[in-house]
Amino acid sequence: MTTITIEGIKVYAYHGHLKEEAILGGHFNVNVWVEVNTDIVEESDELTDTLDYVKVISIIKEQMLIRSNMIEVPTARIAKKILKEKNVLKVTVELEKISPPVDAVFKKISAKKTLAKSNFSSTT
Repeated sequence: MTTITIEGIKVYAYHGHLKEEAILGGHFNVNVWVEVNTDIVEESDELTDTLDYVKVISIIKEQMLIRSNMIEVPTARIAKKILKEKNVLKVTVELEKISPPVDAVFKKISAKKTLAKSNFSSTT
């Protein structure tokens, strides 16, 4: 098993509960950690035998186009779609909202979702 990590995917989208966020949109960063069964690809050295990270980025962009009021919603959609990919055992998706309209000083606001296939245990 191998963890494939893709961090800092920058996306412009229209998520947020405020009317202005739906109109103006905002910047988001997406990070994903995907645990993949790599037994076959380690022997074959073929892209078709592993998770294609270009496909993962495509899933993220596609799901971020679907507007939601809360960032938890696209975070969950992205995780569910990635989990359906071949050889994926577990996925964690973090969606960070850059400069949300909040009157506060903070380092980061994000939603993080982890999903695993029901027959997979991270202790394996």
